[in-house]
Amino acid sequence: MKFLHSMLRVSDPDATIAFFKLLGLEERQRMEVPQGKYTLIFLAAPGDAGGEVELTHNWDQSGYTGGRNFGHLAFRVDNIYETCQRLMDAGVTINRPPRDGHMAFVRSPDGISVELLQDGHLDPAEPWASMANTGEW
Repeated sequence: MKFLHSMLRVSDPDATIAFFKLLGLEERQRMEVPQGKYTLIFLAAPGDAGGEVELTHNWDQSGYTGGRNFGHLAFRVDNIYETCQRLMDAGVTINRPPRDGHMAFVRSPDGISVELLQDGHLDPAEPWASMANTGEW
């Protein structure tokens, strides 16, 4: 398993980037997604190949309250199907099953959203391929 990133929703990406630059982070990657009306910006410490901060700017959002600006933690896993099965066997609800063999979302006992990502895509496999969303992620 490898820690990938923490995601924060931001209403003013320029101000947020300036803040993180003051802390010493640099922009590593930016992805504009016009069809989804959002931008993803990845920041990290220079020379650090470890976890990043993902800033998500939803173009139609003007501000966040009540902690909705924290999005999720993300981890790359060796086998997304085995990981989800192990979690489900332990009583964890899979909020977004790995139907695509690539991505799943679960929640911690305190409600923190955790994204699980397969490096690449595994072939669709049951029971995951036919599962519908079981919750909001």
